[in-house]
Amino acid sequence: MRRAPTWKQSRGFRHPAQVISAGFGTAVLVGTVLLSLPAATRSGQRAPLVDALFTATSAVCVTGLVTVDTGTYWSGFGQLVVLLLIQAGGLGIMTLATLLTVLLSRRLGLRARFLAQAETKSLSLTNVRGVVRKIVLFSLISEAIVAVVLAVRFATAYGEPFGAAAYHGVFHAISAFNNAGFSTNADSLVGYVTDPWISLTVTAAVILGGLGFPVVFELARTWRRPALWSVMTRLTVTLTAVLLVLGTLVLVLAEFTNPRTLGPLNGPQKLLAAFFAATMTRTAGFNSLDISAMRPESLLASDVLMFVGGGSASTAGGIKVTTFGLLAFVLWSEMRGETHVHVGNRRVPPSNQRQALAVALLSVGVVVTATFALVAMTSYGLEQVLFEVISAFATVGLSTGITGSLPPEADLLLVVLMFAGRIGPLTLASALALRDRTRRFELPEERTIVG
Repeated sequence: MRRAPTWKQSRGFRHPAQVISAGFGTAVLVGTVLLSLPAATRSGQRAPLVDALFTATSAVCVTGLVTVDTGTYWSGFGQLVVLLLIQAGGLGIMTLATLLTVLLSRRLGLRARFLAQAETKSLSLTNVRGVVRKIVLFSLISEAIVAVVLAVRFATAYGEPFGAAAYHGVFHAISAFNNAGFSTNADSLVGYVTDPWISLTVTAAVILGGLGFPVVFELARTWRRPALWSVMTRLTVTLTAVLLVLGTLVLVLAEFTNPRTLGPLNGPQKLLAAFFAATMTRTAGFNSLDISAMRPESLLASDVLMFVGGGSASTAGGIKVTTFGLLAFVLWSEMRGETHVHVGNRRVPPSNQRQALAVALLSVGVVVTATFALVAMTSYGLEQVLFEVISAFATVGLSTGITGSLPPEADLLLVVLMFAGRIGPLTLASALALRDRTRRFELPEERTIVG
């Protein structure tokens, strides 16, 4: 009797990574077409194709790098397109598609469940529908609260008309929660560097969006019982706090006397500005200080923070704090001569360790290769180019100011980096694979010298 084909064997099924890649690619294509329309620019002329493609990719991949100023170049329609692309990219194309399926058909098939699971990192296929609903509801409520706070502050403290304050509040709220970093201001949030209402509200939205939906949901259930936290939640919460504190201290020490950054500010203002800057390197892209005026040690620290990024299954980019933390525990276990890797009271399987190593090494390879290419394409120094490459690949959006002056071929390279960084190196690699291959035999084992 012939067996029915499984989901892996079905000819009509594609690996979820392929569909996710295609979904993000389609969103970029649609965004590029819309931003290429004359109505998308304030001048009424068509935007150059490279600028439209770059902006659409940056929005969908929630990066924030721009070749043209968002507030002055794009019209109201163009800014609305950018905002919708940010929202779609933040929630995830597959998450939105799954929600639409639920609303229209009231039922979720196995194929749709696998696709949604791959995007939301849900641990069980049975709860995907509930997870997607929670993600959308949580995102919209969070963005609404942040938008109200920002809008009230813009209107009361800076005298903006109610309509303009509300628009700017909504735009920055969506951009902050989705870790996008797009701003309607030419200087981002430099004008609010000493304003704790604006700075702390934006950082709260960035941190919340960068924790990852599974972590947020788990914390909501078990925040009083840390002993019950999963390995992912332990790593995410702990390393997020550690990196924020260390990043703030490093930036305070490095920029304390810099007259072009923290120098003119008083003590509390220095701490606020440094904390904001350290938070934004976790893939948010806003800046309240002039990045190009920072000292080399600050740029290097920012490179590290950007590369690590935020939490898994979040709106943040980078290799993720869970990957970084897991590799740290692997190193610690190896130094102690232990055969297994333990995080708290849990043992991490070897497959997880290999995945973390693959993501980290592949990411390093991409960054090094892209940096080499960009140095060859431009006249900028390694310091600026490396910062730009990591910012693009980690979907951060911070820049030393060179993005708008790069040649078209360099812009296209950054487009590829942003796309690869958003869907993940491992996801991109698996999406290109035609089929899964299972080794039917094992070769003899032989150890080699390491180091």
